[in-house]
Amino acid sequence: MINWLPYAIKFTGLIKMEFVNYLGDENVAKFMLLFARVSGVFVFFPFFSHNNIPVVIKATLSFFLTMFLFPLAKLDTPQYNTFFILQILSEALLGMISGIILQMLFAIIQMAGEQISFTMGFTMASIVDPGSGANMPITSQFLYLIALLVFLAFDGHHLILLFLSHSLGHITLGAFYPSENFMQYIIMSMVNIFLIGFTMAFPVLAIILLMDLIFGLLMKTMPQFNLLVVGYPIKIAIAFVVLITVLAIMMQYFKELTLKVFENMQSLFF
Repeated sequence: MINWLPYAIKFTGLIKMEFVNYLGDENVAKFMLLFARVSGVFVFFPFFSHNNIPVVIKATLSFFLTMFLFPLAKLDTPQYNTFFILQILSEALLGMISGIILQMLFAIIQMAGEQISFTMGFTMASIVDPGSGANMPITSQFLYLIALLVFLAFDGHHLILLFLSHSLGHITLGAFYPSENFMQYIIMSMVNIFLIGFTMAFPVLAIILLMDLIFGLLMKTMPQFNLLVVGYPIKIAIAFVVLITVLAIMMQYFKELTLKVFENMQSLFF
């Protein structure tokens, strides 16, 4: 009978030696910088940065994704000094800037929901957003959750991972720095939050404004007309009907904006 124990011990020793040799200075530095870039994705990007996802799960996914993307990473000669800390900060900055650009898309939806809630009289009907922990009108929360489902439906989370993998082939680890184009693009995106948000909410706002005009004429011609008892329920019901009617168009426009933002991110970062 063959005794396999010496061969198993020898094979285990060879694996240990290969693993120890693999833990060189360059590989450790590459792993730390790559882990900082992947962690930036799970901290700032939509869906991955949700507060309901435990930190342990985010850290575990970041670790395994770092191991999976490690062969694609490129690194110049590592420098273990203050410059190495700046390289780690630059990797976190890459995730923060790209995450903020995508978060502005959801801010557009939330802005449209806030305007609709204000005109419908739902200003006081606010709930806590589980993603950010801030108070948000109920209409904004509804539109935000629908937009998040649409984002997952057309594989937006997969596009984020593809963006992360493509960045490894174009941006060397620790070599990212923001340019003037990033600031100009973020300023334009902040302007679009109000402009596009108002555009999405305009059908509901126009109907409510027309109904306020009609109710004002009724109040003049029929003083016995009770606006609080009859007018507000009718206005809310019609506003919901219009919102449900244009919801598919809003989400389609949100999808087109998201795909366009991913294309702009490739030109900005790559």
